[in-house]
Amino acid sequence: MRHIAVIGSGPAGYYTAEACQKTFGEDVRVDIIDRLPVPYGLIRFGVAPDHQSIKGVAKRYETVALSDNVRFVGNVSVGTDISIAELQTLYDAVVLATGAPSDRALDLPGGDLPGVIGSAAFVGWYNGHPDFAALNPPLHATSAVIIGHGNVALDVARILAKTKSEFAGSDIVDHALTMLSGSSIRHVTLLGRRGPHQIAMTPKELGELGHLDQAAPHVDERDLPPIADDSTLEPGLRKAVSHLRNFAAANTQKPVRIDFDFFGSPLRIEGDGKPERMIVERTALDDRGNAHGTGETYDIPCGLVISCIGYRTPPIEGVPYDHGLGRFINDEGRILPGLYCVGWARRGPSGTIGTNRPDGYAIVELIGADIAAGSQKAGRAALDSLLAQRAVEVVTFRDWQKIEAAEIARARDGAPRGKFIDVAEMIAARDT
Repeated sequence: MRHIAVIGSGPAGYYTAEACQKTFGEDVRVDIIDRLPVPYGLIRFGVAPDHQSIKGVAKRYETVALSDNVRFVGNVSVGTDISIAELQTLYDAVVLATGAPSDRALDLPGGDLPGVIGSAAFVGWYNGHPDFAALNPPLHATSAVIIGHGNVALDVARILAKTKSEFAGSDIVDHALTMLSGSSIRHVTLLGRRGPHQIAMTPKELGELGHLDQAAPHVDERDLPPIADDSTLEPGLRKAVSHLRNFAAANTQKPVRIDFDFFGSPLRIEGDGKPERMIVERTALDDRGNAHGTGETYDIPCGLVISCIGYRTPPIEGVPYDHGLGRFINDEGRILPGLYCVGWARRGPSGTIGTNRPDGYAIVELIGADIAAGSQKAGRAALDSLLAQRAVEVVTFRDWQKIEAAEIARARDGAPRGKFIDVAEMIAARDT
């Protein structure tokens, strides 16, 4: 028997548990530990609420969670309720699958003004993450700048630009829906240092911007490379760039305007106690596709700034950490004897949800090579005893199913669920 603790119940955590089952069969016990009482991490709190088909992958994780040798241990904070060192004494392997839920810092003058928000916070706000439910973004402003040309930036722009009726069928939380419905934002700028051929946007997500009720995307034709150059792009990027070309040609006029601002690097954010304008330096690309400042500057009016420039894995005491890369120091997933990391905690915030599946299987292969089957560790029985001594109120997967049923029961018309946004409310729902 092998006893394995997985820290984090998002995609990387559940794919790792699935890999443990496939690899070790009945000869393994896996405890998936999460600081929140609800599972699924990125699926619940990161995927856009109007992308319900993507959230459907949670059904696969549910199958894993309901098996006899995998257990969800919610409402347990590693580093507070129990340490990594303690977990290592209880389990043969500890796998950090904590993701990268923290924003990479926007290191700009004015970056600390109220109304300058990281995408993790903003996405967490409209997805009902308890840490960000009270964010209160300044949607009374008329213009917003989104820094970044990736899919997260697209999500943020789309959410800002949608009408209330366009959120039908989504699980956007009520407080965000109310504020967005009364938003004064009429101009959204998507700012990126490089050009159309360097975007990190997928065609499906980019194409959605062309089908919004009250908003239309705009691209300056002068920013587009010669169309013949598109032939050198990989197929997905080539299709995405074709959307940009269509946006430029259409030049559709609607009440809300979404501008793609290419070749611009933010220098500073100015304003009297709040964002009022962003000063941007015009950039140019060298032969290797790197952006360099030209010295030419311009300003963009803005009352809201959302930074979508990447994420970081939070450090954990006692675990070697690379502050530059924002992830744990590891060798292909090995951190220390018996301690591993997987997913974004291993490689940084890159790849899709599905990328975590082969990652999880690779980590379990390492565990199988490193750790013999005959365990001398106590595993979950010892964890339960220790948490009980410390009066930690553990939430199980069966408890989560009660919370989920309560969320479904309280959903507004047409919505799949009405999320609880407070940990105490989640636990109370379990007990009703």
